[in-house]
Amino acid sequence: MLLGACAQPPAACTPPMKPALHVDLYFGRDTAKGEVSEADWAKFLAEEVTPRFPEGLSVVEAQGQYREPSGKLTRERTKLLVVVLFDAPAQSAKLKDIAVAYARRFDQQTVFRVERPVCAGTAN
Repeated sequence: MLLGACAQPPAACTPPMKPALHVDLYFGRDTAKGEVSEADWAKFLAEEVTPRFPEGLSVVEAQGQYREPSGKLTRERTKLLVVVLFDAPAQSAKLKDIAVAYARRFDQQTVFRVERPVCAGTAN
């Protein structure tokens, strides 16, 4: 399931901050064949993510859980990808492409997506 909120960046930010959209993508690492390895993740990041967002991004280690349709609670290691978009409408398709590529490559059903409006910019 690829979920995206209908969040719009804030209308006014105090300079030098600018309106942006903070996007989190949650990549579960469990597969039918085992866990997505660090090497496989690094290759995916280099081939699919970095070329789409060369300006920068963050990856955070996380522990996730979700309830399967059967009712079973599943826990798995997760990679949390954080991207801040200053031109969200022009970038949205890239996020979908990344999620689709991950699902195909690692036989996943879903990549969870969260969006929220923010004011963002450099601290100096």
